[in-house]
Amino acid sequence: MTELLYQIDSYLKEFQATVLAVSPDEGAVALDQTAFYPGGGGQPNDVGWLLVGDGTLTVNKVKRQGEHVWHWLDGELPAVGTTVTGRIDWDRRYQLMRTHTALHVLCGVVWRDYGALVTGGNMQPLKGRMDFEFETLRGELVREIEEKVNLEIQKGREVRVKILPREEAFQIPDLIRTKINLLPESITQVRTVEIVGLDLQADGGTHVTNTREVGRVRVVDYKSKGRINKRIRIELAG
Repeated sequence: MTELLYQIDSYLKEFQATVLAVSPDEGAVALDQTAFYPGGGGQPNDVGWLLVGDGTLTVNKVKRQGEHVWHWLDGELPAVGTTVTGRIDWDRRYQLMRTHTALHVLCGVVWRDYGALVTGGNMQPLKGRMDFEFETLRGELVREIEEKVNLEIQKGREVRVKILPREEAFQIPDLIRTKINLLPESITQVRTVEIVGLDLQADGGTHVTNTREVGRVRVVDYKSKGRINKRIRIELAG
């Protein structure tokens, strides 16, 4: 089983690991632990490098399959038992962390003030979109939401991560903000992300530790995706 280092420390840029398994057909290796985020919940996977001896292999794809996290590499694969050093593409990861936290602030504001559930979301570095159960979404409301989001960001709210037993986690009111509960029954430990005083929900991705790190957010587009499904797109300052 791969230990998920990013779940505890999103700021870990480099780590050592041992190769657990090799898939020559896929050009991928599984590690005993990793700081690479394997993608999910609308957040794309990390990329970066594995340092093997005197060589450096590019990690261009990461994916969780069963109990292992697999890393797709450019170049000759290291053998099982090899010790490697993983290095995250930090600039890209940090932009994704800021973006992910910004989307949680948006979600928190919309849920607190308008009671709208999330129906979908996605992100890339410094930009993302979130869909909500709004019947109507007009320009003046969008501008109001943008103003409220930036106000919450500037308050410097702490972002806390916890891993809880499933039974304890699901005693938290409104823990699941999506219209459909996407957590399979097989998950016995639930990771929660709390923006103190604003938002608390189940989430597996990486985040900054204080909302001030997000910077200013702009709503760059909004549109209807159905009768009660409205999309808001945001961008962050570089």
